[in-house]
Amino acid sequence: MAPRSSTGAGAEAELPEYAGHYRLESALGSGGMGVVHLARSTSGKRLAVKVVHAAFARNPEFRGRFRQEVAAARQVSGAFTAPVVDADSEAERPWMATLFIPGPTLSEHVKRNGPMSPAELRRLMAGLAEALRDIHRVGVVHRDLKPSNVLLAEDGPKVIDFGISRPKDSELRTETGKLIGTPPFMAPEQFRRPREVGPAADVFALGSVMVHAATGRGPFDSDSPYIVAYQVVHDEPDLTGVPESLAPLVVRCLAKEPEERPTPDELMRELRSVAASYDTQAFIPAQRTEDRPAPEPRPEPRGTEHERRSWRLLGRWPLVGAGLLGLATVAALASVHLLGRGDSVPAGSSEPRTTAMRLSPWETPSAPGKGTPQCSYGEGKLVCAQTGRVFALDPSDGRPLWRRTVAEAQGGRPVLSGGLVQPTLDRGARLAAFDPSSGRTRWQQTVPSYSGLAHAGGMLLVSGVDGTVTGVDGASGRTKWNHRIQGRQAPSFASFAGSPLAFGTSTSDDGSSTRVTAVVPETGEVRWDVRLKGSLRPVGAVAGSVLFVSVDAVYGSAKSVVRYTPDDGASRRVTLPVALEQPQAMVRGDVVYLMGDGGSLVAVDMEARKQMWSLETAVTRGSAPVADGRYVYFSAPDGRLFGVDAREGRVVGQTPSRLGTRSDRIAGSVPAPVLSEGRLYAGAPDGTVFSVPAGAPATW
Repeated sequence: MAPRSSTGAGAEAELPEYAGHYRLESALGSGGMGVVHLARSTSGKRLAVKVVHAAFARNPEFRGRFRQEVAAARQVSGAFTAPVVDADSEAERPWMATLFIPGPTLSEHVKRNGPMSPAELRRLMAGLAEALRDIHRVGVVHRDLKPSNVLLAEDGPKVIDFGISRPKDSELRTETGKLIGTPPFMAPEQFRRPREVGPAADVFALGSVMVHAATGRGPFDSDSPYIVAYQVVHDEPDLTGVPESLAPLVVRCLAKEPEERPTPDELMRELRSVAASYDTQAFIPAQRTEDRPAPEPRPEPRGTEHERRSWRLLGRWPLVGAGLLGLATVAALASVHLLGRGDSVPAGSSEPRTTAMRLSPWETPSAPGKGTPQCSYGEGKLVCAQTGRVFALDPSDGRPLWRRTVAEAQGGRPVLSGGLVQPTLDRGARLAAFDPSSGRTRWQQTVPSYSGLAHAGGMLLVSGVDGTVTGVDGASGRTKWNHRIQGRQAPSFASFAGSPLAFGTSTSDDGSSTRVTAVVPETGEVRWDVRLKGSLRPVGAVAGSVLFVSVDAVYGSAKSVVRYTPDDGASRRVTLPVALEQPQAMVRGDVVYLMGDGGSLVAVDMEARKQMWSLETAVTRGSAPVADGRYVYFSAPDGRLFGVDAREGRVVGQTPSRLGTRSDRIAGSVPAPVLSEGRLYAGAPDGTVFSVPAGAPATW
């Protein structure tokens, strides 16, 4: 690939002449991750081609993120986004080609022509709301909506650059590089809880963009990035200059709490009066004339337009006290727990048994608006729960068997323990168990206020707030033992199908080591106790060994997978090439499958001591994976169920999406599918429970 000369310094002074079959004619702009070129296809079609900076092309982490950006952009289609035409994330310099959209960015337009008129603003807001609806429907959160990422085309605004980390250089990173966005257009949760950012953050950004379009400045404006961050989290927005007809909508978009903001669908309904205008007039904002001076817009906090791309916030702005941004500690890893006794098959824990069960797909509608059903298989029933209700289905055809209202039901996955259904209740002072055949209450027990509840075999382990652990028999509700676990102040437990023990963990204050205690659930006897290196989360047990994910003690990103064998005290550690954010994991044989926040799915072979493969799935967040040996399965926020080849790490098939009435909202967590007896069972946001045959995802 012959280079061509260009202005600039360093690695970008020599730019490629071609990206794939596309001739690069001129540079449109330079971003943090790459350069965007105007290009032409062989037939003469004009394209915008992003080529990754040479330095980042050599970094496997950034290559992975670029693959994720390509996959995410390909998922999005609509009248207000730029469609992907072609891409090659494995090229020496990875690139992505989208249709070229003539027109200035919103940032350029406001600088040149001043604030938009009220009519232009309404049409801009309607177009951006529709773009966000299309983006969120496929499980993507933009995370970096701002004026320079909005193109003003003749047929309406177009949203570009899909919210993937694009650091300008290594000094623009936090210690672990996790806080992503452009501060004047970031939502409060992006500062306070950066790992819990959902679609509502894009709505907040839309509100900030509208203020910029209406006034030439943002709702939170200062030359100091620290002051901007503080204002976003604590202060009311400055809406001076925003037209009265739009101000109430903008105020709602800029609500501090995500749940108080409108959805894109709600915004579109409010702005319905301008929807027809896209069919009758071109979206060409008025240009500034000589006799109409425009107010000088205040500059955005960082340099030139080309410099203000996505970047990692706290590297250039040294962190002065975590209290300013209120970074939250990441929640613990989710793991696949034992769902019953020996006759219950936990998700992904054993080979499906031969059965005469009919394997044709089915789906059963449940209560919409009650959340995604979470299900477990056991005692020949599929038992599911939503907020305030628990119900059972015939696993062969989805036929309802019973349903009951349970006011305290949180909607979490019910567990079959001791042959009975144990629903997830509010952490009050009551435990209950239902008959799996009829749904009738078999026993209830009042217990002291507790901080943790775990199921291990036929027992419930209740961790009290005072540090006492109570072992409750799942079949009868009787207390079998009650005492403290030596050396454990606030024990919490995990259990897995590969071991009869329950495992409690506690990490040292500095995150350098983790104490692991193995307890016999029936008696509370401590079988073994050991301190291991690193901040560890148990994810599975197999063949006498316990598997852990070693995570960053502050942010919770997975750094490696550890196998500990108590018989000989041996530990084996496999380091991940790229850390995974908020990982969920399951174990099958010698392989550990991990799903990271952002949709990265990884397989690690503990026997071979290496990562087998890594797949960017393009979902915002996936469920914990389950596996049957041939395929790995996981659920997406929009209700799709994916099947991935377990050897090659490629998507083989997926089910259709099943969106609920709040189709642009993405759940904070996604329930894992249930794998049992040759079938997969899953819940969807529209309240549906459905089943497809395992082992043949290509036919879904």
